[in-house]
Amino acid sequence: MNKNKLVSPKVYESVVIPGPIEEVWDVIRDFNSMPKWHPAIAESEIVKGTGVGSVRRLILEDKSNIEEKLLALSDTDCKYTYSILKSPMPMENYIATLSLSEITATNQTFAEWYSNFDVKDLSEEKNTINTVRDVYKSGLGNLADIFS
Repeated sequence: MNKNKLVSPKVYESVVIPGPIEEVWDVIRDFNSMPKWHPAIAESEIVKGTGVGSVRRLILEDKSNIEEKLLALSDTDCKYTYSILKSPMPMENYIATLSLSEITATNQTFAEWYSNFDVKDLSEEKNTINTVRDVYKSGLGNLADIFS
């Protein structure tokens, strides 16, 4: 197996959050707010810029850190897109979107978190995909719990 061949998976997770979209968006909209709603994030700080183009450093519970850049943000569509600049995981070209949609019949929110990225080491492909999926599941699950 060629360890240097890039693999480009897509990871997708979704959840129904038992709260109105405006309230859920208030919780996640701030690019620096992840420690408030994601259980794996201990700290977050904006290290460069403001708004679109800003860079945040996330300190994880295990003390490792990730740097991410906000690429797009839409209050109208209740979504934002970001890239990972630095990560301990063997990946590159990571682009992710966190998006909310209103469920009008029940006044709930449908949340989606998805990404594409290149895995730099094929021997780590499954672990990398599972790690990203677990990050999305735990964050979305915790958001649902906050509004339960």
